[in-house]
Amino acid sequence: MPLGAEPRPAGTPRIVGIVWGLLILNTLGSAGAVTIIPLPRSLIQLVTMGALAAAFTLALAVNLRLHIRATAFVFLLTLLLVPSVISSAHLESGFGALFRCARLALFVGTLWLLSRWWDGGLTFVRHHIRMYFAVLGSVAAGAVISPGAALPELYGGRLVGALWPLTPPQIGQYAAVIIGLTVLLVLGRRTDRAGAAVVIVPSLVLLVLTHTRTATLGLFIGLALALGSLVLTSGAARRFFAWAVLCAAVATVGFGSALQAWFLRGQSQEYLSSLTGRAKVWDALLAAPRSTSEQLFGVGLGDKSFGGLPIDNSWLAVYHEQGLVGIAIVAAIIIVLGGVALLRPPSLPRACAIFLISYCAIASYTEAGLGDASPYLLHLALAASLLAAPAAVAPLPTPEVPRRRIPRWARDREVT
Repeated sequence: MPLGAEPRPAGTPRIVGIVWGLLILNTLGSAGAVTIIPLPRSLIQLVTMGALAAAFTLALAVNLRLHIRATAFVFLLTLLLVPSVISSAHLESGFGALFRCARLALFVGTLWLLSRWWDGGLTFVRHHIRMYFAVLGSVAAGAVISPGAALPELYGGRLVGALWPLTPPQIGQYAAVIIGLTVLLVLGRRTDRAGAAVVIVPSLVLLVLTHTRTATLGLFIGLALALGSLVLTSGAARRFFAWAVLCAAVATVGFGSALQAWFLRGQSQEYLSSLTGRAKVWDALLAAPRSTSEQLFGVGLGDKSFGGLPIDNSWLAVYHEQGLVGIAIVAAIIIVLGGVALLRPPSLPRACAIFLISYCAIASYTEAGLGDASPYLLHLALAASLLAAPAAVAPLPTPEVPRRRIPRWARDREVT
């Protein structure tokens, strides 16, 4: 069955998918490669922030009675607003910090409104795949229109977004996530192989062209863990796992040098050991003097950079902007989602959730985003929707049968 052919569950409005797509549009970012047609950053921010405002408005319109599900994930995200607001109120990061707090609050509020339809089904998985596949379609179109702009020397010949400013790690992340989810849908027989190939093959080509190591490792490790949760109950998962191991062994033996060259991206071993320069930024961030307030609550939401250089680590970015309290909350989010996934019985939604949680945990080491509105929080929100128990259906009330009135003379006759 094609990805879009499965009917929506009863009670899930079509507008919910539009809201999810607008949230994804909001998290695409406003900085990246040089596009074919120069787009002012103010215009990009207007589009992304307008998408978030529209998402919240539509979610509120479709859920006017404010029916929500009390999920631990969204509750912890709401708690994350506390250190964000406390630290941003000092304005150490400027008025932009308060703007980012408002954005995060609107983002979390939209998730609260959407939680009404989190029932452990695959509806949001399909929305996720369709929207990110559309984003990758724009990347592929940009590469066809202007290969030079899509593979610039500035990024070492790695694929970037030539129509919308997307960096190689962003493209790699989107490709890896939808590849993993689509593979799991195929193994769970929720889509046909032809429809899945239309998604997987182009996405895999784009992932290779980005030379993104984090996304590639996250895809393989996340899929291995997800398949491991299905091997006892799914013959298709066991066969796919066996073939994947065999193909990996053959590729390692036959194409080892090519794989190593792709992995190194022309960098030296020494440069790679320092995580392409990230370690220097991390050491400087940890060595910087901080007051007690800054250690607990951070310096306020910013652009995930330190000293003008990107932090590229979710945990250190959260420590810098939201302090130790923020780290504790983000760690609680990962632990709670992972614990719930382990306690659920084997199923396709559980496997998809395990893949998403694993991917985000792996990517958090070299990518920032777990402490602010980002694709990573959307991936985790999708995992939370997959782990939500189906809403209990209230039993229909039994109609009361009216008692027949017996005349007094008939009762007296029965007694005698």
